[in-house]
Amino acid sequence: MAIDLQMPVLVVDDYKTMIRIIRNLLKQLGFNDIDDAADGTEALEKMRAKSYGLVISDWNMEPMTGYELLKEVRSDEALMRTPFIMVTAESKTENVIAAKKAGVNNYIVKPFNAATLSAKINAVFGE
Repeated sequence: MAIDLQMPVLVVDDYKTMIRIIRNLLKQLGFNDIDDAADGTEALEKMRAKSYGLVISDWNMEPMTGYELLKEVRSDEALMRTPFIMVTAESKTENVIAAKKAGVNNYIVKPFNAATLSAKINAVFGE
């Protein structure tokens, strides 16, 4: 299945700089429809208003973390099939396991580059 570069992507991070970096990397990869949210609560609102082909979310945010967002998305009938990539500065094994159990499609540890992001997205879409 080819990756649809036209699909909307939602980037969720509480650091504007990180959103800008991920947005630029996605643009390098050919994505153009990129929205962002500052935390899980805002992301959920956006996801309920618009259908996203991919969510890339930071783990550590307040008040709703990326992990809590992932659990909300996976428990919502309308959103549960949305591909979800978690981004974190910590590569703690228990976090990776928790995210996998919660249904994350892939996991990226900061810092990363366009090649890493591309590889993770390709893995999610079975490229």
